Amino acid sequence: MNKKTGKGRQKIEMKLIESKEAHTVTFPKWEKGLFKKTDENSTLTGADVGVLLFSPSGKPYSYGSTSKDEITHKFFNLKLEDRQGEGAHVDVGKSNVFEAFEENEGYGVLV
Repeated sequence: MNKKTGKGRQKIEMKLIESKEAHTVTFPKWEKGLFKKTDENSTLTGADVGVLLFSPSGKPYSYGSTSKDEITHKFFNLKLEDRQGEGAHVDVGKSNVFEAFEENEGYGVLV
């Protein structure tokens, strides 16, 4: 009986994809995987999640565990409440997610 001997699963180094053709091929695969993981995390945690991506060609893609309007409405309501609560009291040790989001000009991940 012949056994296949292989290297098994290996870690791939993360690096910028230079080729435009490679971007075109890789983006849909990456997008599908990202949205699948986002859906799994939303289901497991019960969190409302929204993701907005722009392809290398500039086309927008989005995913929302509920409606995108509902998620953005909830986000802006929390932000408004946060701003109104400023100065009333400061909770030491509590990070302000909204400030981090604004500092990165809206790019990044909200947890």
